Amino acid sequence: MQVDFAVELGADDETLEFPWATLDGGLCYYNLKRQPEALAFVEEAKGFPELKEFLAELNSPASPLETAKCDVWATTEIHPEEEIFDAPWKFGSYVDFVFSGQSARYSFDDHENFLGKLTALLKRVPEVAASAEFLLRRCCFHEGESIREGFYVTFYLFGYGSDKTTARRQWGIGLTLVGGAIGQLSTRHSV
Repeated sequence: MQVDFAVELGADDETLEFPWATLDGGLCYYNLKRQPEALAFVEEAKGFPELKEFLAELNSPASPLETAKCDVWATTEIHPEEEIFDAPWKFGSYVDFVFSGQSARYSFDDHENFLGKLTALLKRVPEVAASAEFLLRRCCFHEGESIREGFYVTFYLFGYGSDKTTARRQWGIGLTLVGGAIGQLSTRHSV
């Protein structure tokens, strides 16, 4: 699996409001850490049991993380850097997550340290037709009437294959590997 992480803290880079909701109220943040039964309302998890399991794992009491947003899609749009997988299909997802601990949410060093350990661990997994990227970004945490700036991570995962089914299978394997690596870090290291 190809793995990388980057820092995106520029003025024009993506940011996250946490918690969040769309203006029309159609979509919103579910606190899966404190209300795991709300996973039943996450549309993306309904059709993708692999994602449902990953979200449950990241929001479990043993995990130092909690999820904020996610999406899943399939495409035949292959970028030049993805041609190494020699596959016409890719199945992708993103999951935004934050640290559950209040102090860690605002620590750049904690995020960078965690992502460094996570990517190092994932670079040792068996070869899979998948790529993972972790982007460290700015997050605006709404705490009552105040807003405090901290950090969040967008985790992109792509599986590649000769058809949509194969690409999804590779994506699912990648998701399991990332979930396992996060679980190992959760038990071995305080975050």
